[in-house]
Amino acid sequence: MKMRMKKIYAVLLSCFMLASCDKFDDDININPNQPSKATATQLIANSALSLSSLSASPAAQFHAQYLSETQYPGASLYPDGGTSFYWIYQGPLMNLETVLTTAKLSTTEGPISNQLAVAKILKAYYFWHVTDRWGDVPYSEALQGVENFTPKYDTQESIYTSLFALLEQANSEITAGNISNDIIYNGDINKWKRLGNTIRMLMALRLSEVDPAKGAAEFNKALEAGIMTSNADNLVFRHLADANNQNYWYGQVSNQNREWWALTETLVNKLKPVNDPRLQVYGTPARTTGEYRGLPFGTMQGLPNVTNYSLMGPAIWKQDAHIQLVTYAQALFAKAEAAKRGWIAGGDAEAQINYNKAIEQSLLQWTGSTAGASALLSQEGVAYDPANAIEQIATQRWVHLYMHGYEAWAEWRRTGYPANLVEPDGKAVPLRNSYPATEAFNNTANYNEAVQRQFGGQDNLYGRVWWDK
Repeated sequence: MKMRMKKIYAVLLSCFMLASCDKFDDDININPNQPSKATATQLIANSALSLSSLSASPAAQFHAQYLSETQYPGASLYPDGGTSFYWIYQGPLMNLETVLTTAKLSTTEGPISNQLAVAKILKAYYFWHVTDRWGDVPYSEALQGVENFTPKYDTQESIYTSLFALLEQANSEITAGNISNDIIYNGDINKWKRLGNTIRMLMALRLSEVDPAKGAAEFNKALEAGIMTSNADNLVFRHLADANNQNYWYGQVSNQNREWWALTETLVNKLKPVNDPRLQVYGTPARTTGEYRGLPFGTMQGLPNVTNYSLMGPAIWKQDAHIQLVTYAQALFAKAEAAKRGWIAGGDAEAQINYNKAIEQSLLQWTGSTAGASALLSQEGVAYDPANAIEQIATQRWVHLYMHGYEAWAEWRRTGYPANLVEPDGKAVPLRNSYPATEAFNNTANYNEAVQRQFGGQDNLYGRVWWDK
């Protein structure tokens, strides 16, 4: 499997961005040994290569307060200027749009309907990520290339409606038959189907505070269509043990010998008192004491001695470490919350079943075993309590989502849990990312309209996105 993955990655590196290059009619410009046009499944695979970038960065972990800076603590205190979303549009989304609109699809790479369905699932996932970080963003007029360099900003509410429809369409189009060049599920179309429905279910839960009736309806449609059934269904980006496709953190920690990131005090203090087995994977004991100790987030009072704190565990920064993006445990936490909210039947009994199973599956995902689950679930504060169920579910979801910072940050904004994220130097956790600074110049009218509509003209970190009520 690893050898096959390496071959696919090598092909992607050699041919992908060629799809956007100018065409030359003169044969002298044609290299017969290099592909001149990517196929549909190659474009899909190339878009999947960007999935790791949705999580693998210090900024993502700072937003969720998983990691503290040891070397440059000021760098963790959130970006005052704009944050670019251009790379997502210009890279993975443009590749997927090419598959959906102009690529010549071939049945030699699997059923065409399945190729289109997978492209729609990935398109929905990327746009979900974009709108949850920035709010209203270009959608209906985006990805048109030279036809439209200044697309309007669609409302987040309308984008959610469109993405629900896109995922429902993808589910209905999937038929028997796997696809080629699949670096995520090795062509297994049934796993793609379950992924699409799980994404839809998680999106539906985002509506819990702004439109619970619609959220419940979409949640149940996704559940009925069939969601993940085990960790084998997880959306996982698999890095490889080679320099071209390695884990971002390996390049930082191992290659650069940087001990710049410690686990936060907030995270360690959630795990250590209850003997959570995941702590041994998430980080290492402090070298001076042999005990787990977190560094307060955003500490600005001089540089800390890194030997006194727990740094990232080697399982997190090893060269071929996987990134877990959408997981079975997330789906179970979502079902637990839905039961507690009355979106699905069963009340507290059903909520507890799914909550307990979510923690078990999280341990299995992170440690390879459920051996410590019973002991953990008996701990005060972890054992299911109907009076505090929403807080418990949200907090344990946050623990589970370690190193998938942007998703954890979105769930924190929705639920408010964990309730003890800190405000170093009085700087509160952001409620969104600001738009790229160049949008004010390159897409002035649409940018100004979007900022005025949402935030009263202030494009900063503290305007609330549509579902954050």
